[in-house]
Order: sequence, then C-alpha cells, then structure tokens
Amino acid sequence: MVMPRKFKPGDWVKVKGKFTAPKMQVIQYVPKKDWLFGMVNTDRYLECVWYKNGERKLKVYHQNKLIRVVETGGLFQTFIPSSKLSIT
Repeated sequence: MVMPRKFKPGDWVKVKGKFTAPKMQVIQYVPKKDWLFGMVNTDRYLECVWYKNGERKLKVYHQNKLIRVVETGGLFQTFIPSSKLSIT
C-alpha cells in the first residue's frame, strides 16, 4: 500500500500530543524495513534534526506521529523586540 508523503525536506514538525516536544526540521525520508511484512518502505519514515543544549540530535519518526509547525525561524531562538520606539 502506497502512502502519500505528508512532509518535505525543510518542513518544521513536532511529535503529536507531546507539549514539550522540540521543534524539529525534516531532513529527508529514509528507507525502513517493515517488521511485519519485511518490505522496505521509503514513503513513511522521516529523519528529523533538532538541537538540545548546543548538541545536534537526529531521530527517525513515522510521518503519522508528526504534525506540521506553523511558525518557522530556524533552530536557534532570536530576540525580537516587542515594541518600536516612536518619536512624536
């Protein structure tokens, strides 16, 4: 059974149902052998990357365990001023 790909490289995702899950970036779909049928599938499993305490982390997830994150902006937090100064 062919499953459509839900994400593409560069998409931002999080693990479903985990409030504290890190924001991760999709690297690529990776081949993984199905333990039940023994077939290799290339359209279901994603390799994702994130950083924790400056250390790069990689993990493979099934695409159905992930949700797309709307906000983007990279793997590092940046300071954004909340108000602008105005001279009147």
